[in-house]
Amino acid sequence: MRRRNFLLGTLGALGLGVGGAFAMRPGDNGAPHDEYFRALNEEVKKNGPMRPCMVIDLDRMDRNLDLVTETLRRGGKHYRIVEKSLPCQSLIRYVAERSGTKRLMSFHQPFLNTDAEMFPDFDILMGKPLPVHAAALFYKKLKGPFDPSRQLQWLIDTPARLQQYLQLAEGLGTRLRANIEIDVGLHRGGVDNNATLGEMLDIIAAHPQRLEFAGFMGYDGHVGLGVPRILGTAEELFAKVMAIYQGFVDYTRSRHPELWNDGLTLNTGGSPSYKLHEEEKLSSEVCVGTALLKPTHYDLETLAGHVPAAFIATPVLKATGPVMIPALDGKSRIFSWWDVNKRETFYIYGGYWLAEYESPKGLRFNTALGHSANQENITGSPAVGLQVDDQIFLRPAIVEGVLLQFGDLITLRGGKIRDYWPVYSQTD
Repeated sequence: MRRRNFLLGTLGALGLGVGGAFAMRPGDNGAPHDEYFRALNEEVKKNGPMRPCMVIDLDRMDRNLDLVTETLRRGGKHYRIVEKSLPCQSLIRYVAERSGTKRLMSFHQPFLNTDAEMFPDFDILMGKPLPVHAAALFYKKLKGPFDPSRQLQWLIDTPARLQQYLQLAEGLGTRLRANIEIDVGLHRGGVDNNATLGEMLDIIAAHPQRLEFAGFMGYDGHVGLGVPRILGTAEELFAKVMAIYQGFVDYTRSRHPELWNDGLTLNTGGSPSYKLHEEEKLSSEVCVGTALLKPTHYDLETLAGHVPAAFIATPVLKATGPVMIPALDGKSRIFSWWDVNKRETFYIYGGYWLAEYESPKGLRFNTALGHSANQENITGSPAVGLQVDDQIFLRPAIVEGVLLQFGDLITLRGGKIRDYWPVYSQTD
């Protein structure tokens, strides 16, 4: 009775009648696993490791990969795999074999050394400029028949970095292939004017024994992702990207025609924009990685045909009933009385990942206790239907970095666990 009177008094102080207050009462957001996740829950419980793991559904990934390769094939583009989004030798090999490509984009010196050793017949383009010392470490640790002078393109963003790489080439007595990063509107660095580009091309042309012009990389990650629509549609931003790219190409062909040839790498694209490149005739290749797995950050209009293919699975360790707040003790029941979505409390194995709860529906982090990477506390309504040892599933917000946090990737085929694929080591 005291609790009821307290509640009514509080509502009155807020100027709310009982009817108005109950109209604001949260509805039931919970729902049990759907058919897909119900079957996946049983499979992981039966044959999985019963710890946090990253599950890759190969059937779903195949659908996404086929969309990418068919689109690029229609546009006459080569496909380059983005290694940071798929940091696993077996996963890269699988994608390469299904798509028929031997082009890879690398972003991290230890990964690059692994790539060169594991894929000795691939062409590798760096996706970001590395400090020259990191490049030197690559040569020092290089194993196997991979020939960097033919198969590796270093990404170079400034004349100063180009000079550093020239000195490295002279010290090694070798020739380096330089792919120039151009700013096509993302404004994340790279060449943004013809004067700077001319200076870099002059350096390359003056040192043909040590430097080779390999092409351009113009990443358009802002197209379809992160730019408010009021500033331009994806199609409008894309048109500006290609106009800028064309300007750098025209300048190079007129300023240094001796450096130009049909075998240059004219790289562009990215997961948000790859479909837009089907019609343009300037670029020679498009890089795509994240679209194959579709994390939540890539729930985009341009990827509407793609399906999520990567999920974090983790078991429920404890189910403790209605939410309880330390120090409030029994008084905590007011929260679960008011909000049906706080009538079940679960502690899961691990947590605090860069991810969003996917299944069952209606789970949410309990903000009262703060995050825990050991036993995250989440709440839901009784409708979620979870028991101890059941799996909950999350979708990563991004895949780069997150895929490296769970050990071996668990692959599914036909809803059944097929294999365990080791991920790359972030150190040598």
